[in-house]
Amino acid sequence: MSINRPIYTTDEIRRIETAAGGPVPGLMERAGRAAAELAARLAGERGKDVLVLAGPGNNGGDARIAAGHLKEMFFRVAVATTPAEVPTDRRWGLVIDGLFGIGLARPLEGDYAKLVELANSQRCPVLALDIPSGIESDTGRVLGKAVRATHTLTFIALKPGLLTLDGPDHCGELSVADLGLEVAKLAPPNGWRADPASFAGVLRPRPRNFHKGMAGSLAIIGGAAGMTGAALLAGRAALRLGAGRVYVGLLAADAPSLDPGALELMLRHPDDALGLELDALVVGPGLGPGERGETLLGAALASDIPCVLDADALNLLSTNDDLKRACARRRADTLLTPHPAEAARLLGCHTADVQRDRLAAARRLAAEYVAHTVLKGNGSIVAATDGHWFINTSGNPGMASAGMGDVLAGILGALLAQGYSGESAAALGTHLHGCAADELAAHGTGPVGLTAGELVDPARRIWNSWLASQSGRMPSTSA
Repeated sequence: MSINRPIYTTDEIRRIETAAGGPVPGLMERAGRAAAELAARLAGERGKDVLVLAGPGNNGGDARIAAGHLKEMFFRVAVATTPAEVPTDRRWGLVIDGLFGIGLARPLEGDYAKLVELANSQRCPVLALDIPSGIESDTGRVLGKAVRATHTLTFIALKPGLLTLDGPDHCGELSVADLGLEVAKLAPPNGWRADPASFAGVLRPRPRNFHKGMAGSLAIIGGAAGMTGAALLAGRAALRLGAGRVYVGLLAADAPSLDPGALELMLRHPDDALGLELDALVVGPGLGPGERGETLLGAALASDIPCVLDADALNLLSTNDDLKRACARRRADTLLTPHPAEAARLLGCHTADVQRDRLAAARRLAAEYVAHTVLKGNGSIVAATDGHWFINTSGNPGMASAGMGDVLAGILGALLAQGYSGESAAALGTHLHGCAADELAAHGTGPVGLTAGELVDPARRIWNSWLASQSGRMPSTSA
């Protein structure tokens, strides 16, 4: 069992089951056996008491088969379908959640809600089969109540709801049992987990015969009065992620002439920056509202330069039909990086509508704006213009702080400037951004109090390690 990278929606999983001969009896037997094997390891020594919560459908069937195998391994197993069936004189070594799987479409209530509460009240490990009961498989939404598992064994392949919105908080440690199926042959995937392994053939280590012109020129447009820091954060990130030249066009009348924290940045008037020969653009960090911002955004959209649109650029885009049409007409790669509220403005709906189905919202944005879209949040969705999509699983709550989006925009801009495609830049850059935050948190810098600027140096180190892994050597430390 391993974490497979392809991700399938509920409808796609059903088609895979049909192509493999249906969910019963062969696949159900394999699922039950795989569940029993993991359950036995989690419960520990033989003889421990195991409570199996079994629902009315296929998920319950998997759970009952697992219970049978556990009994053969001399575990004391109780199978319950209602709260009244749960023994009260037992101390459970493991609870198996087999109430509802990926087919659940209504809120849990009544006895099933009580069983969820019972599972959540236990101090022992809780193993969810396929998906924690109460989590909607395609969205990660909690339907009324949901099991908070310590471990989830999902069958055949990953599902979106395991990886985004509330799903990660309910899954615990996640593993996949493919049940012996060659899943990709039965149904070629459209969705994957975002990680460097998915782009192994895309990463390009630098040759020794290299100069800064080969690393591309990037301009960042923003930094209105009181918000120059946003543009400078993006610029610093872009420098350290490898862009050869980084220009920052600052709108503020009192804009500084240099950045003491990054003397390599070339600060310009926005019009001057847009007039340079560029390989990529970032528009939006600290851009502010108003006609001046609209004009600059319009000029960027009219260019044939790959472009990242973030923050205020997204807000301006959402309120101006001419800019929307200009975005959709572009031939060069465009990247949109909205948080849920910005996505709602771009789609003309409410934030709750976006969060209700994050995957659908991101794919709709990619289609309507003809732009690779990063819908930020827990399990950021990266939707490409060709219909492919990714879910990013790196990152932590420490990233809920000011300036994180500016750093991400700078990373994405740097990758575009170095010639990476929009899809590759969006998926790799988003994953890298989260990995940097995870590294800091693992060493005690966060998650609480993590600041955006702190991510830049670990992001650079991780990016270089990915590149080195492709060249078959670690970066040289010699003089």
